[in-house]
Amino acid sequence: MIKEVITVDGESTVKEAADIMNRFEIGCLIVTGNGKAEGILTERDLLKRVVSPGKNPLTTAVRTVMSKPLIVVEPDMELEEAAKLMFKLKIKKLPVVDSGRLMGLVTLTDLARFQPQMIRILKKLSEQMAPKRMKKVVNYYVV
Repeated sequence: MIKEVITVDGESTVKEAADIMNRFEIGCLIVTGNGKAEGILTERDLLKRVVSPGKNPLTTAVRTVMSKPLIVVEPDMELEEAAKLMFKLKIKKLPVVDSGRLMGLVTLTDLARFQPQMIRILKKLSEQMAPKRMKKVVNYYVV
């Protein structure tokens, strides 16, 4: 799990969010509002909801293009269950929240690097239910 999660306020512009993602060389930001995690902004969100429709990143608020509702897990969730949830919902990133507090972020890539048992689980899930973008991660990291 990534423990230092980078966040962005929902009222920030897409340009500001993209600058943060570039500065930290990351593919997503957790979007906050009123001190709580509200959504997630991913590279795919930027492509599908900003670039493709031609929205102005200087004036578009992050809140209007983020993915929501935010799907989260608790710190004590089993890794296999987290992987199943990712495949079922076709998502590659899960914020970890404990008592409403953002604790970290677990990604499909993190799981793929973890251990031999998880590799077998990811291969099986990938064969059964993975969309193309998730299969690419599993095929790259799982030999």
